[in-house]
Amino acid sequence: MSKKIDQQQVKQVAKLARLDLDDSEVAKFSTELSSILEYIEKLGELDTDGVEPLAHCLPVNNVFREDKPRPSLSNEQALKNAPERVDKFFMVPKILDDNSNS
Repeated sequence: MSKKIDQQQVKQVAKLARLDLDDSEVAKFSTELSSILEYIEKLGELDTDGVEPLAHCLPVNNVFREDKPRPSLSNEQALKNAPERVDKFFMVPKILDDNSNS
């Protein structure tokens, strides 16, 4: 048994969603939504006994590398290309004002 979405239902949903649909759009969506419901009903007729439920239709693999500690850069290697440095630190422009009066 096919369930139809009539134009009144489309208008009601459009009103709730604050969509301004003209009469041709209401007719079009009524037809399209009814077709979608018919298709869903057809899918419900399929015999899915013995079919394992899937979360994805394709195999999903973790693409991240294993998270394990590795040696990091030395302080000198990290500062090698720094435009400016002070001792063993990066030198960056001042972003906070020392003026505490404001």
